[in-house]
Amino acid sequence: MFGIIKERFHQKYRTLDFPAKEPFLPGRFKGRPEIKAINCANCHICQDLCPTEAIQHIDGHPAIDLGRCTFCGACAQCCPQKAIAFGRNYHVASADRKALLVKAGDSAAFPTPQALTKPLFRRSLKLRQVSCGGCAACEADTNVLGTLLYDLGRFGIDFVASPRHADGILVTGPVTKNMAPALFDTYRAVPDPRIVIAVGSCAISGGLFATSSQCLGGIPEEIPVDLFVPGCPPNPWSILAGLLELQKNR
Repeated sequence: MFGIIKERFHQKYRTLDFPAKEPFLPGRFKGRPEIKAINCANCHICQDLCPTEAIQHIDGHPAIDLGRCTFCGACAQCCPQKAIAFGRNYHVASADRKALLVKAGDSAAFPTPQALTKPLFRRSLKLRQVSCGGCAACEADTNVLGTLLYDLGRFGIDFVASPRHADGILVTGPVTKNMAPALFDTYRAVPDPRIVIAVGSCAISGGLFATSSQCLGGIPEEIPVDLFVPGCPPNPWSILAGLLELQKNR
């Protein structure tokens, strides 16, 4: 017992004062991309190289659909004109699926997700996590939010075991055909009003498995999504920042 108390004093206070204090991001972190307004209509190297077909060309400039992007950085490395660069902005979540399309000259920040219009959820938000065939990367970066550093519970957000006790669901994975019935059952089991959060490129668009005959290509259209958090997997700070923006004005 005394050993535990001694170790606790040695560790001191480990929870980051987020969002008042900016989090530490590793050197290899890739955040929201920035695209220069350089005409490269005759060059489609990045588009051909992208493993998830996340890149298209609009008015001669590349555009990246972050709902498909895995943030691998291959497009930035192969671009001969250095038109694409991944920044350090971890605020990548959006309430609008169309806003995930990053075009040349766009602002470095996404429009903030719309705050919850239901005051019921602003102080307390209970979520049921549903892994629909994920590789466990998005699941791990979601589960880590409950650890000492992030301390998700201090914001009134918690994960619950039963959808009957939840305000919404947080979905990861490309939604395999075998998991689709379970996803729909879980969604219907959450009492109204309910919210849906898609975490990771797989849940948003199918990601690397979008063309698989055994996957539905992300959350089906029959289930409306309130928040999209892109990434493969998204950084835990990106997930937390998105949740707080969704719960804003609490």
